[in-house]
Amino acid sequence: MKVLVVDDSKLARLSLIKVLKEFEPSAEIFEGENGAVAVELFKSERPRVVFLDLTMPVMDGYEALKIIMEIDPKAQVVVVSADIQTQAQEFVLQLGAKMMVPKPINSEKMLAVLQQLVF
Repeated sequence: MKVLVVDDSKLARLSLIKVLKEFEPSAEIFEGENGAVAVELFKSERPRVVFLDLTMPVMDGYEALKIIMEIDPKAQVVVVSADIQTQAQEFVLQLGAKMMVPKPINSEKMLAVLQQLVF
């Protein structure tokens, strides 16, 4: 299973990947540090799941989410963000995200996320 993890913080990416590998040890992981890289990796690799931060340089997660959903309306994007405001959550869900999860993702949250996705 291909998974794309996008966050401008390398530490945040590594933390999420570590938890993901507990449940999906054979996952093929691709990493991006901003929304522009996310869009390019999504186009070239077609991951099954995208874990996407919102606040990033170059292109933010909102714009990347919008483009990814235009490329593939069935894309499974999980927004992982410190921004837990209700309006941010409503907006990403309107754009097509499957869910929004507050940072950081621990094992319990990751299990709940994976149980809601389609594989």
